Amino acid sequence: MPEQAFASLEGKTALVTGGSRGIGAAIARELAAAGASVVVGYRSGRDEAEAIAGELGGRAVQADVANADDAKRLVEEAGDLDILVNNAGTTRDGVLARMTDDDWRAVIETNLSSVYYTCRGVSRGMMRRRAGSIVNLSSIVGIHGNSGQTNYAASKAGIIGFTKSLAQELGSRGVRANVIAPGYIKTALTEVIPEEAKEQMLSLTPLGRLGDPEDVAGAVRFLCSDAAAFITGEVLVVGGGLGM
Repeated sequence: MPEQAFASLEGKTALVTGGSRGIGAAIARELAAAGASVVVGYRSGRDEAEAIAGELGGRAVQADVANADDAKRLVEEAGDLDILVNNAGTTRDGVLARMTDDDWRAVIETNLSSVYYTCRGVSRGMMRRRAGSIVNLSSIVGIHGNSGQTNYAASKAGIIGFTKSLAQELGSRGVRANVIAPGYIKTALTEVIPEEAKEQMLSLTPLGRLGDPEDVAGAVRFLCSDAAAFITGEVLVVGGGLGM
Protein backbone atom coordinates (compact mmCIF):
# COMPACT_ATOMS: atom_id res chain seq x y z
CA MET A 1 0.00 0.00 0.00
CA PRO A 2 1.46 3.44 -0.89
CA GLU A 3 2.59 5.46 2.12
CA GLN A 4 0.10 8.25 1.36
CA ALA A 5 -2.94 5.99 0.90
CA PHE A 6 -4.34 6.34 4.42
CA ALA A 7 -4.71 9.78 6.02
CA SER A 8 -3.27 11.38 2.89
CA LEU A 9 -2.50 15.09 3.01
CA GLU A 10 -1.59 15.36 -0.65
CA GLY A 11 -1.89 18.90 -1.95
CA LYS A 12 -2.29 20.48 1.49
CA THR A 13 -0.09 23.11 3.14
CA ALA A 14 0.71 22.76 6.83
CA LEU A 15 2.37 24.99 9.42
CA VAL A 16 3.98 23.32 12.44
CA THR A 17 5.13 25.63 15.23
CA GLY A 18 8.04 24.50 17.37
CA GLY A 19 9.04 22.32 14.46
CA SER A 20 12.82 22.35 14.78
CA ARG A 21 13.21 19.43 17.20
CA GLY A 22 11.54 16.70 19.22
CA ILE A 23 7.81 16.17 18.75
CA GLY A 24 7.53 19.12 16.37
CA ALA A 25 10.18 17.74 14.02
CA ALA A 26 8.51 14.32 14.06
CA ILE A 27 5.17 15.93 13.20
CA ALA A 28 6.71 17.90 10.33
CA ARG A 29 8.24 14.72 8.91
CA GLU A 30 5.00 12.76 9.27
CA LEU A 31 2.89 15.42 7.56
CA ALA A 32 5.40 15.62 4.72
CA ALA A 33 5.35 11.83 4.37
CA ALA A 34 1.57 12.12 4.01
CA GLY A 35 2.04 14.47 1.07
CA ALA A 36 1.73 17.90 2.71
CA SER A 37 3.89 20.90 1.94
CA VAL A 38 5.28 21.80 5.38
CA VAL A 39 6.31 25.14 6.83
CA VAL A 40 8.54 24.66 9.88
CA GLY A 41 8.03 27.45 12.40
CA TYR A 42 10.76 27.93 14.98
CA ARG A 43 11.95 30.44 17.59
CA SER A 44 15.50 29.16 18.02
CA GLY A 45 17.50 26.35 16.49
CA ARG A 46 17.81 27.86 13.04
CA ASP A 47 20.23 25.23 11.74
CA GLU A 48 17.99 22.36 12.89
CA ALA A 49 14.86 23.97 11.46
CA GLU A 50 16.44 24.68 8.10
CA ALA A 51 17.87 21.15 7.95
CA ILE A 52 14.43 19.62 8.55
CA ALA A 53 12.77 21.96 6.07
CA GLY A 54 15.43 21.11 3.47
CA GLU A 55 14.97 17.39 4.13
CA LEU A 56 11.23 17.73 3.56
CA GLY A 57 11.37 20.13 0.63
CA GLY A 58 9.58 22.72 2.76
CA ARG A 59 10.39 26.09 4.31
CA ALA A 60 11.61 27.24 7.72
CA VAL A 61 10.29 30.54 9.11
CA GLN A 62 11.65 32.08 12.31
CA ALA A 63 9.12 33.62 14.71
CA ASP A 64 8.47 33.88 18.42
CA VAL A 65 4.82 32.82 18.52
CA ALA A 66 4.52 34.17 22.08
CA ASN A 67 4.65 37.59 20.40
CA ALA A 68 1.46 38.65 18.62
CA ASP A 69 3.23 40.47 15.78
CA ASP A 70 5.66 37.61 15.18
CA ALA A 71 2.84 35.06 15.17
CA LYS A 72 0.88 37.13 12.66
CA ARG A 73 3.92 37.42 10.40
CA LEU A 74 4.54 33.67 10.59
CA VAL A 75 1.00 32.88 9.49
CA GLU A 76 1.18 35.41 6.68
CA GLU A 77 4.52 34.07 5.42
CA ALA A 78 3.21 30.50 5.57
CA GLY A 79 0.52 31.41 3.00
CA ASP A 80 -2.90 29.81 2.52
CA LEU A 81 -2.92 27.09 5.12
CA ASP A 82 -4.98 23.92 5.16
CA ILE A 83 -3.43 22.72 8.42
CA LEU A 84 -2.14 24.41 11.55
CA VAL A 85 -0.35 22.40 14.25
CA ASN A 86 0.48 24.33 17.41
CA ASN A 87 3.34 22.48 19.06
CA ALA A 88 5.55 25.29 20.43
CA GLY A 89 5.90 25.11 24.18
CA THR A 90 8.13 25.57 27.20
CA THR A 91 8.36 24.67 30.88
CA ARG A 92 9.55 26.58 33.93
CA ASP A 93 8.78 24.17 36.70
CA GLY A 94 8.61 24.97 40.40
CA VAL A 95 6.21 24.90 43.32
CA LEU A 96 3.69 27.72 43.35
CA ALA A 97 4.94 29.24 46.61
CA ARG A 98 8.30 30.00 44.97
CA MET A 99 7.15 30.61 41.39
CA THR A 100 8.07 34.01 39.97
CA ASP A 101 5.79 36.19 37.88
CA ASP A 102 8.23 35.80 34.99
CA ASP A 103 8.02 31.99 35.18
CA TRP A 104 4.23 32.19 35.12
CA ARG A 105 4.03 34.64 32.25
CA ALA A 106 6.66 32.93 30.10
CA VAL A 107 4.83 29.60 30.17
CA ILE A 108 1.36 31.06 29.68
CA GLU A 109 2.49 33.29 26.81
CA THR A 110 4.51 30.62 25.01
CA ASN A 111 2.11 27.72 25.49
CA LEU A 112 -1.34 29.34 25.48
CA SER A 113 -1.23 32.86 24.07
CA SER A 114 0.69 31.58 21.06
CA VAL A 115 -2.23 29.26 20.24
CA TYR A 116 -4.60 32.21 20.39
CA TYR A 117 -2.39 34.29 18.11
CA THR A 118 -1.87 31.65 15.42
CA CYS A 119 -5.44 30.33 15.44
CA ARG A 120 -6.74 33.87 15.11
CA GLY A 121 -4.33 34.35 12.21
CA VAL A 122 -5.52 31.32 10.22
CA SER A 123 -9.23 31.37 11.08
CA ARG A 124 -10.45 33.92 8.51
CA GLY A 125 -8.71 32.22 5.61
CA MET A 126 -9.92 28.76 6.61
CA MET A 127 -13.49 29.99 7.11
CA ARG A 128 -13.41 31.71 3.73
CA ARG A 129 -12.27 28.48 2.05
CA ARG A 130 -14.70 26.50 4.23
CA ALA A 131 -12.01 23.93 5.01
CA GLY A 132 -9.12 23.43 7.38
CA SER A 133 -7.81 21.44 10.31
CA ILE A 134 -6.24 22.84 13.48
CA VAL A 135 -4.48 20.54 15.95
CA ASN A 136 -3.26 22.01 19.22
CA LEU A 137 -0.80 20.13 21.42
CA SER A 138 -1.82 20.03 25.07
CA SER A 139 -0.52 17.48 27.62
CA ILE A 140 -1.78 14.85 30.00
CA VAL A 141 -0.67 17.34 32.67
CA GLY A 142 -3.41 19.66 31.41
CA ILE A 143 -5.95 16.94 32.25
CA HIS A 144 -4.62 15.48 35.49
CA GLY A 145 -2.24 18.16 36.79
CA ASN A 146 1.25 17.60 38.18
CA SER A 147 2.99 18.87 41.27
CA GLY A 148 5.48 21.64 40.48
CA GLN A 149 3.78 22.51 37.20
CA THR A 150 0.88 24.82 38.02
CA ASN A 151 1.88 27.21 35.24
CA TYR A 152 2.34 24.43 32.68
CA ALA A 153 -0.88 22.66 33.72
CA ALA A 154 -2.84 25.91 33.49
CA SER A 155 -1.51 26.61 29.99
CA LYS A 156 -2.22 23.11 28.73
CA ALA A 157 -5.69 22.95 30.31
CA GLY A 158 -6.40 26.33 28.74
CA ILE A 159 -5.57 24.91 25.31
CA ILE A 160 -8.28 22.28 25.77
CA GLY A 161 -11.00 24.78 26.66
CA PHE A 162 -9.85 27.16 23.95
CA THR A 163 -9.93 24.46 21.27
CA LYS A 164 -13.35 23.14 22.24
CA SER A 165 -14.74 26.67 22.00
CA LEU A 166 -12.97 27.28 18.70
CA ALA A 167 -14.38 24.05 17.27
CA GLN A 168 -17.88 25.33 18.01
CA GLU A 169 -17.15 28.67 16.35
CA LEU A 170 -15.61 27.24 13.17
CA GLY A 171 -17.60 24.06 12.66
CA SER A 172 -20.34 25.60 10.54
CA ARG A 173 -17.65 26.73 8.08
CA GLY A 174 -16.17 23.26 7.68
CA VAL A 175 -13.10 23.95 9.84
CA ARG A 176 -12.13 21.42 12.50
CA ALA A 177 -10.13 21.97 15.71
CA ASN A 178 -8.84 19.17 17.93
CA VAL A 179 -6.35 18.54 20.72
CA ILE A 180 -3.60 15.98 21.15
CA ALA A 181 -2.57 15.45 24.78
CA PRO A 182 0.71 13.52 24.89
CA GLY A 183 1.73 11.52 27.93
CA TYR A 184 5.41 11.10 28.73
CA ILE A 185 7.34 11.17 25.45
CA LYS A 186 11.08 10.70 24.88
CA THR A 187 12.28 14.27 24.35
CA ALA A 188 14.95 16.57 25.75
CA LEU A 189 12.49 17.47 28.54
CA THR A 190 12.02 13.89 29.74
CA GLU A 191 15.73 13.07 29.49
CA VAL A 192 16.42 15.17 32.60
CA ILE A 193 13.72 13.49 34.71
CA PRO A 194 15.30 11.48 37.57
CA GLU A 195 15.37 7.73 36.99
CA GLU A 196 13.16 7.08 40.01
CA ALA A 197 10.48 9.40 38.63
CA LYS A 198 10.69 7.69 35.23
CA GLU A 199 10.17 4.30 36.83
CA GLN A 200 7.09 5.61 38.60
CA MET A 201 5.68 6.90 35.30
CA LEU A 202 6.30 3.57 33.65
CA SER A 203 4.60 1.70 36.46
CA LEU A 204 1.45 3.77 35.82
CA THR A 205 1.58 3.29 32.04
CA PRO A 206 -0.16 0.09 30.88
CA LEU A 207 1.96 -0.15 27.72
CA GLY A 208 5.07 -0.07 29.90
CA ARG A 209 7.19 2.39 27.93
CA LEU A 210 7.70 6.06 27.29
CA GLY A 211 6.27 7.26 24.01
CA ASP A 212 8.28 8.21 20.96
CA PRO A 213 7.74 11.53 19.13
CA GLU A 214 6.54 9.47 16.16
CA ASP A 215 3.67 8.11 18.29
CA VAL A 216 2.35 11.65 18.61
CA ALA A 217 3.07 12.51 14.98
CA GLY A 218 0.92 9.67 13.67
CA ALA A 219 -2.05 10.84 15.72
CA VAL A 220 -1.59 14.40 14.46
CA ARG A 221 -1.51 13.17 10.86
CA PHE A 222 -4.79 11.33 11.36
CA LEU A 223 -6.59 14.34 12.87
CA CYS A 224 -5.31 16.61 10.10
CA SER A 225 -6.58 14.32 7.36
CA ASP A 226 -9.98 13.71 5.78
CA ALA A 227 -9.99 10.34 7.56
CA ALA A 228 -10.98 12.40 10.61
CA ALA A 229 -13.49 14.56 8.71
CA PHE A 230 -16.24 14.08 11.33
CA ILE A 231 -14.04 14.67 14.38
CA THR A 232 -13.83 18.10 15.99
CA GLY A 233 -13.56 19.50 19.49
CA GLU A 234 -12.02 16.27 20.78
CA VAL A 235 -9.03 15.53 23.01
CA LEU A 236 -6.95 12.51 21.96
CA VAL A 237 -4.61 11.34 24.71
CA VAL A 238 -1.45 9.70 23.37
CA GLY A 239 -0.06 8.33 26.59
CA GLY A 240 0.14 4.56 26.50
CA GLY A 241 -2.88 4.34 28.78
CA LEU A 242 -1.46 6.61 31.49
CA GLY A 243 -4.20 8.22 33.55
CA MET A 244 -7.13 6.31 32.08
